Parts: sequence; C-alpha cells; structure tokens
Amino acid sequence: MATSGVFNGTNLILKVIADGGTLATIGHTTSCTFSISNDLPIATTKDSSGYQEVISGVRSAEITFDGLVDYSDSMDIDTLIGFVTSRQKIDFSFGTAATGDVVYSGEGFLSSVDYTAEMESPVSFSGTITSTGAITSATN
Repeated sequence: MATSGVFNGTNLILKVIADGGTLATIGHTTSCTFSISNDLPIATTKDSSGYQEVISGVRSAEITFDGLVDYSDSMDIDTLIGFVTSRQKIDFSFGTAATGDVVYSGEGFLSSVDYTAEMESPVSFSGTITSTGAITSATN
C-alpha cells in the first residue's frame, strides 16, 4: 500500500549499481537529497512588452547523500570511490520500498565522494551523483 501522510525520511533509500547487477542500498546513509531542475534560457524580445520570457531548456538531476562508514556494507565507501576512479556509469534509484510509492531511476556518474574522519567522531562520507540521460518514475 502506498505511503500516505507525512512520513519518516528514514523510509527513503538510495540504491546504486554498476555493470547491470542488482541495485544495492548505499549503507548507513544519514541523509539523501534528489534535485531535478529545468534550465530556462531567456527568450525575451522587443515584442515581450518589457517582461522577461523564457523557454524550457535542458533538464538535469543530482542526488547528494551523507552517511557513516561501515566496511561490511555491500555498497560501502570503497565501492563508491571505485566508481569515481574508474569513471564508471552507475544506475540509481531513489524512493521508498513501500508498494505503490513512486521511485525515481536513472543513470549517472559519481561526481564526488568525500571521506571524512574527525577526531573522536564516527567516520563519515558524502557524495554527489550527477544524472546523464532521462529520469524515469515508476511505482513499486
């Protein structure tokens, strides 16, 4: 049954995979953000009556995420860094696991991965996936 009402952000999960395998949840994430945008080139002319006009341009999407390092995760920090160093395209999905909920999917590249170790704190990571091609939506 589809999620209804305000729900806990813990239920949104980010999964990635390379080389056509099975999507795997990025382990121990603490937050993730899906951003989609539409570039709006200015199309103002002398006939625009002094008002700006725009047209719909290139669409793009980006996913950012943060988490805590656990080397036993199947999709861990070392795997993520490997995607960057090998310049490997990955598949991603962003959504809940609840039946009937929308899940957004696409392909992209990890444009950055940060690996942070502060004294007396858990080791953390963060990253950004930049999409390439279309984003699709489907229900679980």
